[in-house]
Amino acid sequence: MHQIALIPWLDPEVIIAAAGPWALLVVCFIVFAETGLLVGFLLPGDTLLVISGLLTHTSDVFGMNIWVVSLLIGLAAFVGGEVGYLIGHKGGPAVFERKESGLFSRRNVERTNAFFERFGGLTVILARFVPIVRTFAPVAAGVGHMPWKKYSLYNLIGAILWGFGLTMLGYLIAYIPFVAQLVTEYIDIILLAAVGGTAIITLWHYFSERRKVRKELAAGGDPDTDAAEARALTLDSEVFDRAPDLDGDGKH
Repeated sequence: MHQIALIPWLDPEVIIAAAGPWALLVVCFIVFAETGLLVGFLLPGDTLLVISGLLTHTSDVFGMNIWVVSLLIGLAAFVGGEVGYLIGHKGGPAVFERKESGLFSRRNVERTNAFFERFGGLTVILARFVPIVRTFAPVAAGVGHMPWKKYSLYNLIGAILWGFGLTMLGYLIAYIPFVAQLVTEYIDIILLAAVGGTAIITLWHYFSERRKVRKELAAGGDPDTDAAEARALTLDSEVFDRAPDLDGDGKH
C-alpha cells in the first residue's frame, strides 16, 4: 500500500489496528452517530461505506462475509435514524433553543425543513445521501411529530439504500480489477482526499456561519434562538404527508 503518513485517525489501517476485532463496530458506531447523536459532520459517511465494502473484498478487513458487514452497517444506520427521531420527538422545539453555533444553526435546520417542504416524508430517504441534512432530518421529523410508523418505514428504506447499498456497491466495484488494484495501493490517498474535501467544505460552512453570527452581534442582533423562534422551526404534520415536488415548481 502506498504510504503518505496520514493523520492517524484518518488512516483506516490505524483505526482497524487499534480497534482489532472491534473494527466493524467502530464503523457501525460512526454511521450510527452521524444520524443518531447529531455529530459526525467531519466524517465521510458515504465514502466510509464504499471503502468498507472495497476492503471487505480486497483484504477481508472485518473477517466477515460482505452480507453480514452490509447488514450490520445498514442496521446501525437504521438505529441511528430512530434515535435521532426520538431526540426530536421527546425534546420537541426545545432542541433548537440554543445559541447559533456553526453547524448546529438555525440555517441548517431551515435547510432540512426546506427538504421536507419539497419532498415530504421522502426526505427521510433522500436525506441519507445529503451531508448535514441526514443529521438533522430525523430530529426534524421527530420535532414535527411525523407518525412514527411512517417515519420508521422511510428510515428503514433509507438505511437499506444508503448503509447496506453503498457498502455492497463498494464490494462489487472491487470486482473491476484495475479499480481494486488502485484502491488497494492508494486507499490512503483516496481516503485523505475524501476526508479532506469533506473537512474543507464543513469547516468553510462552520466559519461562514460563525462570521454571520458575529456580524449579527455587531449589529445588535440576537444570536440565540428563543422559544418562539424554536416553535417556528417546527414543521406542521401535513408537510410529511405531501407528495414530493420533484420539478421544483413549488407545487406538490
